[in-house]
Amino acid sequence: MTKGKMGVQMMMLKGKVEELGAYEVMKRLHELGFSAVEVSQIPMTEENVQALKRASEDFNIEIAALSAGLEPMLPGAPGETLSNDFEKIVDDCKTLNCNYVRIGMLPLNVMGDKDQILAFIERAEAMAERLADHGIELYYHTHHIEFQKYDGEYLLDIIKNNTSRLGFELDVHWIQRAGVNPVTFIQEYKDRIALLHLKDYRIGKLDVNEDDLKDMATFFEKFTNLIEFAEVGEGNLDIPAVIAAGLDSGAKYFLIEQDDTYGRDPFDCLQTSAENLRKLGYADWF
Repeated sequence: MTKGKMGVQMMMLKGKVEELGAYEVMKRLHELGFSAVEVSQIPMTEENVQALKRASEDFNIEIAALSAGLEPMLPGAPGETLSNDFEKIVDDCKTLNCNYVRIGMLPLNVMGDKDQILAFIERAEAMAERLADHGIELYYHTHHIEFQKYDGEYLLDIIKNNTSRLGFELDVHWIQRAGVNPVTFIQEYKDRIALLHLKDYRIGKLDVNEDDLKDMATFFEKFTNLIEFAEVGEGNLDIPAVIAAGLDSGAKYFLIEQDDTYGRDPFDCLQTSAENLRKLGYADWF
């Protein structure tokens, strides 16, 4: 059977990297059985890049993708971007034997403006062409905002139909949150995805007290905001169907991510996700 590779989106371990260092975090992931990571929200200092390289070699962990903005999230905001740090980012990819760079989200100042978004995407497509000359593919990570409709068409579909080089890192939690079936939507993006985010979707516990019941605005704020990011297999998504659709559509890396662990240690959350995936029959994908 054709198979993909399970990995970890390291955004959820950024605090652990600060505490333990990148090498030790990668060692812990190896001990949990993982052999692929996507690096996000980890400062790509020379020290961290070298630690990731050493750990990748010592523990046989693939660096599936690196993260970089095309442009700053807001004008003047700090952080490396493809527009300003192209050579550095390409060098990091070469150092880490990584063939994918992913844009984590739209710049905050263009969200909600279709014309500005499409102009941004046009620049991203041009950057994807430039990266392709170095053997690197550029991907765009989706949330729910791309499912806003313009003249009856999802913004994400408009983006897809106006690009050919740019790939899409679909996030199944955010697709579900947008009110769309992740399984059928993934199928519509066949051959445009190599990276897929496995992130489950659950309804949390309603926690109200007597004071909340005296103020209906407070009660309904809690009532309507019960959606949580769940460990894979602990939520309501049909994970085997999601994975099957991803594999059929060209996904190579299936990356576990949990935006909020609600007080749990992220390593414990990753262990829960990994154990659930193994029970579902994906032990040899690790």
